[in-house]
Amino acid sequence: MTKIIVTGATGNIGRLTLQHLLSHYPAEEVVGLAREPGKAADLAAQGIEIRCGDYFDLDSLLRAFKGVEKLMLVSATAFTDRNTQHRNVIKAAKQAGIRHIVFMPIIRKEDSSYNLPQVTDEDLIVEADIKASGLTYTLVRHPPFLESIEFYLGGNVQEAGVHVPIGSGKAAYASRSDLAEAHATVLSQTGHENKTYDLYGNQAISFAGVASMLSDISGKEVPYVGLTDQDYVSRLVAAGLPAPAADFALSWIRGINSGEWDSNPGDLERLLGRKPTTPTEYLRNSLGISKSKSS
Repeated sequence: MTKIIVTGATGNIGRLTLQHLLSHYPAEEVVGLAREPGKAADLAAQGIEIRCGDYFDLDSLLRAFKGVEKLMLVSATAFTDRNTQHRNVIKAAKQAGIRHIVFMPIIRKEDSSYNLPQVTDEDLIVEADIKASGLTYTLVRHPPFLESIEFYLGGNVQEAGVHVPIGSGKAAYASRSDLAEAHATVLSQTGHENKTYDLYGNQAISFAGVASMLSDISGKEVPYVGLTDQDYVSRLVAAGLPAPAADFALSWIRGINSGEWDSNPGDLERLLGRKPTTPTEYLRNSLGISKSKSS
């Protein structure tokens, strides 16, 4: 019996990947890893085994990985010594006899000079570590999430508008659920061994484009306002975001404005077997935006 384990079971990507795996495997073949298994009670109620493990605790990972054939490594959170955590997972996977590891680094264009703090360099390191480990691997690289648009804009975008540093670059965002569904496809099929996929969404949009979409959806003009970097960070902090998080958001904005994630190779659509969620669909459904009665 095949056993597949997904780490980060209580987080967004891990939880969604586990749920999508239930479309491919019986629940008894699907395992989730969590530091606090009690927080995954909803998954356990669906028949998924939740094992306790911590990226910083190698022994806990060795116990959790026993009898597992495939591993989905959900990236550790930024600013948490990601290198140590990822290396422990890879080491434990190799020692436990796991045959195939799937990892979700950020997309980085070839020869790009852009660096997202605490993300880009660490992802490049874990990619190299996985390849050097001798394990069969699949890299499912991510663009920015559609769900992060509200974070970048500080919330309440329908009323407040799109206030960001000026730039015309675009990003082909993808939804977490679509990415997790693609993970489940890779984990449940053969033919993805030692391959790399760039999971762009099918439509790249700029922040001016986001404002235009919001205007079309709501039936009222949503302004696009260009700010300096300092004014952007100050605005997010004034809205209640901690300064380090605001600086991190600015780093994402710089990447989007530089066109770091503006490609569309079609890997996500091919893995899904359908069109990915569009920005318009996401903005309409997930942000609860409806057409103005006055339109």
